[in-house]
Amino acid sequence: MSFLEVTKQLANGFGVTIVIFLITLAASLPLGLVITFGSMSKIPPIKWITKTFVWIIRGTPLMLQIILIFYGPGLLFDMKALPRLTAVLIAFIINYSCYFSEIYRGGIESISKGQYEAGQVLGMTKTQIFFKVVLFQVIKRIVPPMGNEIITLVKDTSLARVIAVTELVKAAEDIVSMKMIIWPLFYIGAFYLVFSALLTVLLNLAEKKMNYYSG
Repeated sequence: MSFLEVTKQLANGFGVTIVIFLITLAASLPLGLVITFGSMSKIPPIKWITKTFVWIIRGTPLMLQIILIFYGPGLLFDMKALPRLTAVLIAFIINYSCYFSEIYRGGIESISKGQYEAGQVLGMTKTQIFFKVVLFQVIKRIVPPMGNEIITLVKDTSLARVIAVTELVKAAEDIVSMKMIIWPLFYIGAFYLVFSALLTVLLNLAEKKMNYYSG
């Protein structure tokens, strides 16, 4: 199998990896904020249900969640199984939303109560205080931990292969098993390294931009 043939097959797998990464990120960032508001709610049932859900998701392996979402409906309710990629996306979005929600919560709680009180003195509503005073300071503080989670997401996409979704690692494994060559496993490292390096540069630029907000 030639280098170009291997590259083409791995590129197809990398395309699936990119799809999982982008859809997970686009959906989990806003959903994580919704979960944050639930965990910080002053209504006890909402607060404790949300906190319990986040605790369960963060306390169990993502691989297990993928398996349960894919096989669960059929085994528990005799329903047709979800498409493999759909099951992976649901599991990833739920998992990363919960992790992001905790980062959001930590950022919001790190803002001093004095800033909220100052906004109220100026006649601002709670919504105005959050979006005009607090939000940009929170973003600045959460960029580093969010960056770590985003880089982790790149590597976690390889877990999709547990239900036979042909992402980058599964594509390489298929080549290795069929052609009995090992170098594609090292080759995919270059894909991850380049993608992670690009994301690191973008995240560093974002962090520098946010230095304007001294918090």
